[in-house]
Amino acid sequence: MDLFDAQQRMQALSQALNEHNYRYYVLDEPSISDREFDALLAELAELEKAYPQWVSPNSPTQKVGGQALDGFQTVLHKRPMMSLGNTYSYEDLDEFDQRIRKAKGLEDIEYNCELKIDGLAIALHYQNGQLAQALTRGDGSQGDDVTENARTLRSLQTQLSGNYPEEFEIRGEIFMHRKGFEKLNAQRAESGENLYANPRNVASGSLKLKDPKEVAKRPLDIVLYQVLEDQNRFKKHSESLEAAASWGLKTAKESRVCHGLSEVKAYLDHWNQARKNLGYDTDGVVIKVNDKALQAELGFTAKVPRWAIAYKFETEAAHTRLLGISYQVGRTGAITPVAELDPVSLLGTTVKRASLHNANEIERLDVRVGDWVFVEKGGEIIPKIVGVDLSKRGPESQPHLYIHECPECGTGLIRNEGEAQHYCPNALACPPQMAGRIEHFVSRKAMDIQSIGAEMAEDLVQTGWIKNPADLYTLSFEQLMSMERMGEKSAQNILDGIAASKTQPFERLLFGWGIRYVGETVAKKLAAHFGSLQTLMQADFDQLIEVDEIGERIAEAVIAHFSQERNRDIAQRFEELGLQTQTLKKEKQSDALAGKTFVISGVFAKHSRDEIKEIIEANGGKVASGVSAKTSYLVAGDGMGPSKLEKAEKLGVTLLSEDEFLALLDT
Repeated sequence: MDLFDAQQRMQALSQALNEHNYRYYVLDEPSISDREFDALLAELAELEKAYPQWVSPNSPTQKVGGQALDGFQTVLHKRPMMSLGNTYSYEDLDEFDQRIRKAKGLEDIEYNCELKIDGLAIALHYQNGQLAQALTRGDGSQGDDVTENARTLRSLQTQLSGNYPEEFEIRGEIFMHRKGFEKLNAQRAESGENLYANPRNVASGSLKLKDPKEVAKRPLDIVLYQVLEDQNRFKKHSESLEAAASWGLKTAKESRVCHGLSEVKAYLDHWNQARKNLGYDTDGVVIKVNDKALQAELGFTAKVPRWAIAYKFETEAAHTRLLGISYQVGRTGAITPVAELDPVSLLGTTVKRASLHNANEIERLDVRVGDWVFVEKGGEIIPKIVGVDLSKRGPESQPHLYIHECPECGTGLIRNEGEAQHYCPNALACPPQMAGRIEHFVSRKAMDIQSIGAEMAEDLVQTGWIKNPADLYTLSFEQLMSMERMGEKSAQNILDGIAASKTQPFERLLFGWGIRYVGETVAKKLAAHFGSLQTLMQADFDQLIEVDEIGERIAEAVIAHFSQERNRDIAQRFEELGLQTQTLKKEKQSDALAGKTFVISGVFAKHSRDEIKEIIEANGGKVASGVSAKTSYLVAGDGMGPSKLEKAEKLGVTLLSEDEFLALLDT
């Protein structure tokens, strides 16, 4: 086959395979057998191997996954991905409808209603008919680039057809059908792995896997619900979805245009019952003004669009018997009571266990072993007991006595004043606490040692070699090879992962350490402010609360952590072992802001507050936590503190928007 013929054949195969994928996964109307499809795919793969210069990133062969990724880049959304206001009542819907009709003097509003699917929000960017980028919601202003993983979705067309815009964005939800979820869990049960909790968490976690080949094995689906483009070619939201479907994209077939609120309520009444027959989870309906011009007029609040609202269905309850109450120990030592239930079907899944949260909740419900109880799924995901059927309680029933000792290590439990949770204080020797801390330390957002999972963390703790995170860095090949079911390659992968984690930045080390109340964001702020582990360890209460968003509770927890000799010893070992215990200083870029003092307040569209602080310092300026007579500018974002605004106005301090601040760098 000459070069021209090969290129033509590759293009023809790609087009045919894309069409077959669309017919099978979107239309549910396959036109060839699986064997015929596989033969065409194999032929394309062979041609791509022979002629790699013509391989498209959107080739159908990418549905089985490409090369493993080093990580996910965080990217700013072109348009913020905002949340929706929620309601559970028709009264709120009436108010929503009346507000819009009154403001615009209209008798009825045309709405577009669509099911609210429980999955992971995604923003897809297409250029010239090809998928260019896929971003997760993230914090709404920026998300992770998961393009290579998104390409593996069979129901997602990466090469469009028809009269599509040159460039546009479309948003939707990636989710998993219950049958796919159950099949995945059955496979994990056969291999002795822990079962997944629910379809939504698996869908979200799958898209964050670093190996697209593994993502391709997950039964993920997608539905798209919002087209965003600069030309304003569509007058109605429903028209934009019809157009997207004509380009080959999968939109919600259950969506409906409703004329007036009475039709909206009829749609809600129908799906409140019909949702039980769906093969996936939905917890409500999103109601949007259908007219795009009216959407633009209504605009947005700081957090939500004024032209859309999510109606949440009342949670379905099940009636079953409480067989017993067990207790789980978390990595922080927190004790969580768990209701062991007679298995019962609830929203398409079998529920055997439900959280009872704490001793206060057990006392409030007066729930007792042997009771018949009512169970709901909080947020349609987590089962919880919401009441007791007292009519079925027998005279022999006795109040439940909460445990006084840790179920894992036998240590007496403590309960801090003003807190509902009991704790096991034996942090050094309680096995689930030790394993939980290691599992947290190696997690993706901490030290990212992917070769160690939950089971391996437990196994390492049980050997007695690992008592704290620093011990990981002294593991030897011989020790690992002495463990059951450990092969040479697995052992080396673990050691390589541990060694590579030494390059993770200080903020990740701090987050992974698991200091109480120090989450990912707080760890970043502490690392940026103090610059090194030694400086942070020496910080007093006043110095800690000077840090943006660090309150008294966090400050007290940090001081308590470093007051313990064992934690100071671990800090010293981290330094000796070569982990990153200092924040890398960024090079100075200019003196454009020299001599100026800035205060930052609120939320910004293009940068986080920490990023704005870095920009100020990199260009010679200073950042202060409070407004004073020495403040040159107050950089003001959405939701800024009213006290700072009042003081700035009183002192005559100049207010800058984000764009006005950035303009200073060009002057």
